[in-house]
Amino acid sequence: MSTREALETGPQHQTVPRSTHRWLALSVLALAQFLVVLDASIVNIALPAIGEHLRMDTVALAWVITAYVLPFGGLLLLGGRLADRYGHRRVFLLGILGFVGASALAGFSFSSPMLLGARALQGGSAALLAPAALALVTQLFPGAADRTKALGIWGAVAGVGSAAGVLLGGVLTAALGWQAVFFVNIPVGVLVIVLVPRLVSRDQTGASTRLDYPGATTITGALFSSVGALSAVEQLGFGHPVTIGLAVVALLFAVAFVLIERRVADPLVPLTVFRNRNLTSGNLTMLLVGGAMVALFFALSVYMQAVLHYDALTAGLTQLPLAGALVIVAGLAPGIVGSVGLKRTLTGSLLILAGGLVWLASSPSDAVFVLHILGPSILIGVGLGGAFVTATQLAVDGVEGGEAGLAGGLVNTSQQIGGALGLAILASVATARTGALLAEGVVSADALTSGFSWVFLGAAGLALVGMIAAMFSRTGR
Repeated sequence: MSTREALETGPQHQTVPRSTHRWLALSVLALAQFLVVLDASIVNIALPAIGEHLRMDTVALAWVITAYVLPFGGLLLLGGRLADRYGHRRVFLLGILGFVGASALAGFSFSSPMLLGARALQGGSAALLAPAALALVTQLFPGAADRTKALGIWGAVAGVGSAAGVLLGGVLTAALGWQAVFFVNIPVGVLVIVLVPRLVSRDQTGASTRLDYPGATTITGALFSSVGALSAVEQLGFGHPVTIGLAVVALLFAVAFVLIERRVADPLVPLTVFRNRNLTSGNLTMLLVGGAMVALFFALSVYMQAVLHYDALTAGLTQLPLAGALVIVAGLAPGIVGSVGLKRTLTGSLLILAGGLVWLASSPSDAVFVLHILGPSILIGVGLGGAFVTATQLAVDGVEGGEAGLAGGLVNTSQQIGGALGLAILASVATARTGALLAEGVVSADALTSGFSWVFLGAAGLALVGMIAAMFSRTGR
């Protein structure tokens, strides 16, 4: 059976369509993906209110983010393989059920341990549903043209979710309190739980291979340790013993994982999958785009509130032009790919993204939104919209149906690890730059602005490196 035939038949090589209403099914699955991406950013603006209500200091508040990212990034590959093994719809529904329950628990939290535990459960549940959902999308649309359109929508959801998190976080916190950023997940999640069984057919017999438990343990340990080390960099610095220790543990786990995968009969991640140049190039590009995006939204939100003195609601509303440009371009991206090719669309999008970030880096400490921020925001939205769509499509290009969950886990892992890496490194660079200027007697607002400018320039650098990685893909029109 050819790669294309295997991909079109799905993980169980079935010929029966997964849905008779596949575009509606895609919309419902995209809602779940939107919640997953949204929850990584919507909490940011609500953190001060959470800290005041639950009496959490700055270090503890950072763990509200980390408690979600650690299990999410650490369990994604395992989640993808579980979906391949036990059925994509089954694992997806298990994940969304856990996500809704954890969101309710977070909203009702009356102590910091309860909130952190709920966030960890949210992250673990997201690691199950995200790769399973992407695998279902690839099965719903076996044809090349329709799949391009579907993945265009999927990539747009990933970008819009991150941008919308800042907007919705400000609106909900200002209007209803910090609990609303968690409770908003419940009605949407329940809708997904009700509709998916009606729109997507039952899973057929799962893969006959045994799950690689040693590989699952070591890769999960490596991802947990690496994300933990990156989070420690942001909170403790590069030279702190905790940071160094976690980095060493991550390296040891990674070496053990590679050795195991080379020897077991049914590996968790067949290393031969990286012979697919498009998959490798797409994941590397997504890693770098994820790093640029997370660093951008973090720095832009703080810059607007700490330097320009916008309140939470205003800071959120200013993200609308960026999000709007992203949505429009993501909708147009499939047509552009059909005209000029996937590689050209991806590299062009990354070049536009880098240009917008460099432009944003020139914003002064007394910036006027219309004069200094609106233009680069639109340009950044255009670049992100094209980059997310095409990088996602590239990362699942040519993957056989039995490895669809694995491909979904890989591309989501790349985005999460890239986000943690980009934020840790660029936030440390910004802090060092701001500290040095303050020591020289520079005014606080100017020192902060300079630090954020370095974040934007660093994010532009990541986008350009991603453009180089995309050039190594093998894809035409």
